[in-house]
Amino acid sequence: MRKLLMKTALSVGAYVAVKRTPYLNSFVFGNLPKFSATRSVVNPQSPLYGKRIAFLGSSITYGAAAHGDSFVDYLVAQDGVIATKEAVSGTTLAGTGPKTYVSRLRQNIPVDQPLDLFVCQLSTNDGRQGIPLGERTPANQRDGFDATTTLGAIEDILAYVHQRWQVPVVFYTCLRKPDSDYAELVAQLKLLQAKWGFHLINLWQDPVVHAENQAQPLAMFDDAHPTRLGYRNIWTPIFRQELSQVLA
Repeated sequence: MRKLLMKTALSVGAYVAVKRTPYLNSFVFGNLPKFSATRSVVNPQSPLYGKRIAFLGSSITYGAAAHGDSFVDYLVAQDGVIATKEAVSGTTLAGTGPKTYVSRLRQNIPVDQPLDLFVCQLSTNDGRQGIPLGERTPANQRDGFDATTTLGAIEDILAYVHQRWQVPVVFYTCLRKPDSDYAELVAQLKLLQAKWGFHLINLWQDPVVHAENQAQPLAMFDDAHPTRLGYRNIWTPIFRQELSQVLA
């Protein structure tokens, strides 16, 4: 009896602690099994059905605060996307290490793999890890980029994808608390659009996304990482709409 009472007290205490801690609250209740991508039903009438899309990114593309379920997994489960999900948490766009975006793009996505679309996350990790921003190159430059800088890595990725697959490219920005480094990176990314003609899903500055997160407190684990609920209810509908328009 004593053991039962102690176990009950511990369970109640843990529940109260979770309820009082916003991050733990959203992690537990925003990631309930009922929100899992595996509970979704595929729609064969989706305009994305059967589309082969590669997703390159870090923790947000992976779904680090959602048990590995990101918008990519919901697009697969709900829309029948044939996805290549190349995502490693904590990684940067730039650099020479094996886990950077530029390295994993070359190592882990076969060039003979057919693609309809390529989607790349604008990482928040470069600025936080002290990677130099670098500079945009002239409009006619199509190779020889300095991939040890963030802007050089972005141009290197764009050039590589265009050369290997000749498919549309989409960059998407992330949510994050006010960050001057990331704000400057987003501004530079917009300027690169004129040269490269890629599409941009700018969640960083999307008032609707911010309003939805306020209305659904369980949607975000922290300022940057969605829960399953957030990916399912907010992120996936946005990506479904935007990617469908790009491929239309």
